[in-house]
Amino acid sequence: MNEPRPEPPQVVVGAAIRAGHRVLAAARAYPPELAGLWEFPGGKVEPDETEAEALIRECREELGVTIAVGERVGGDLSTGGGRYLLRVYFADLTEGEPHAKEHAELRWLAPAELDSVPWLPGNRPAVEALRELLRA
Repeated sequence: MNEPRPEPPQVVVGAAIRAGHRVLAAARAYPPELAGLWEFPGGKVEPDETEAEALIRECREELGVTIAVGERVGGDLSTGGGRYLLRVYFADLTEGEPHAKEHAELRWLAPAELDSVPWLPGNRPAVEALRELLRA
């Protein structure tokens, strides 16, 4: 008998939006078990879009901004108990100022401030990679 293959993890993308040596962090408003934890804005990659297209769409929906997607930050990160594969990319604002439409709060964080918020565990390795890259 063939065992059913486990579903591959859903790819989700996060935008490390830069402004100088600072990066934008967003506090989750929901679900209740994640509310108050911080992440990089972004979301699920839909079947008909690239990772960059997903980031651009998600930032428009969540923050009301247009971004230019840059290089990857770190490697693939497993999150959500292995249900998701997180890929974080640098991004730069090209239009608009970020507003918290779906998040409880937004903050611009300098490298020394990255530990001032409680990050989602799946985002923590990207935060560590960012710390060095933002100082460069």
